[in-house]
Amino acid sequence: MLVPWKAVGALALVLIGAGSAWQFQDWRYRQQLAEQAQQHAETLNQLTQAAATAQQAEQDKRLALEQRLAASEQTHFRKMTDAQRDQDRLRDRLATSDLRLSVLLDATDAAKGCEVPTTTGAGGVDHAAVRARLDPTHAQRIIAITDTDTDTDTDTGDRGLIALQACQAYVKGVSSPAHATP
Repeated sequence: MLVPWKAVGALALVLIGAGSAWQFQDWRYRQQLAEQAQQHAETLNQLTQAAATAQQAEQDKRLALEQRLAASEQTHFRKMTDAQRDQDRLRDRLATSDLRLSVLLDATDAAKGCEVPTTTGAGGVDHAAVRARLDPTHAQRIIAITDTDTDTDTDTGDRGLIALQACQAYVKGVSSPAHATP
């Protein structure tokens, strides 16, 4: 039997061509997979950096809020302390008769039967207004209205106003457009 060498040669060339095409495809696909893996790693790195930046921004916002709250609490505490000191000083001055409270009277209201002279002393600050002095015990009771109610442990008067101002400042600070979250 005669072997056709041309056919064997052609078959060998076809097999060599197929093998080299296979190797070329293998090399090309490996290169594409390596590029995809690199792009994927770069994308993950960018996402990680963006998440870290966002987390740092949120931490900075939180720190700024905590600092504003601490400053607000210090201001509130200082105002409360000052108000208490002023209340104590006023109460002491009323108790020692160093200070006397007076009220303005309506000199034109004759129906009340209050005949108070229309002239005032030289030390007045209300320019000819009629004033009546309060008894020191009544004055102390009036001042006590703005002090803390110790029976119910609630804040009244100046303390309540200071607390309200602190709350309003906090809400205004938190809701301002500069501090709003996107």
